[in-house]
Amino acid sequence: VQLQASGGGLVQAGDSLRLSCRASGGRTFNNYAMGWFRQAPGKEREFVAAINWSGSSTYYADSVKGRFTISRDNAKNTVYLQMNSLKLEDTAVYYCAADNYGVGSKALAYAEEYDFWGQGTQVTVSS
Repeated sequence: VQLQASGGGLVQAGDSLRLSCRASGGRTFNNYAMGWFRQAPGKEREFVAAINWSGSSTYYADSVKGRFTISRDNAKNTVYLQMNSLKLEDTAVYYCAADNYGVGSKALAYAEEYDFWGQGTQVTVSS
């Protein structure tokens, strides 16, 4: 499956932004669990949020809990990341990823769990 992330940009602290990741090819989209990761300059890639195949289970990093919301529209082959109350430390390249095992679990917090990755979209939060 190919993943195309979009929606990044330059925003001010406190603003909101919605990222999208559209899947194409591969199996039917609702076979995949999906995740968002991010990587800031000089730092390792870190988990942000994940969602199981149906959207019934979601998982978040503590750093974004209460501010970010992951959701999916299986009819549109798309997963979203709604980011509210953005902080300077949210600045990073954001990547979406797909896991062939769509049920969902806490394992989705680990990059090794995923089978496919998108190209990333830059989010820059300024003061």
